[in-house]
Amino acid sequence: MLLLLVLVVLLFGANKIPKLARSSGQAIGEFQKGREQVEQELEEMKEGETSSSGEDEEEEEPEFGTESQVEPETESSFDSDTKQ
Repeated sequence: MLLLLVLVVLLFGANKIPKLARSSGQAIGEFQKGREQVEQELEEMKEGETSSSGEDEEEEEPEFGTESQVEPETESSFDSDTKQ
């Protein structure tokens, strides 16, 4: 730990250490505020999903495979389109 402190003093100088400490403290504070906001948004989304999930049970979702299927284009159909 002491070695780390000596290394910081040698790299940045004694005058810049308070500025570095202040700016890193501000950065940590901003990071924590952002993290708290994201956590609140996630909680609100979870609460919204749980309250609305009971209401959506009556709606039926369409089943897969019931819609008309479109055949994918093959190379031969692509070639005939470009030759015209």
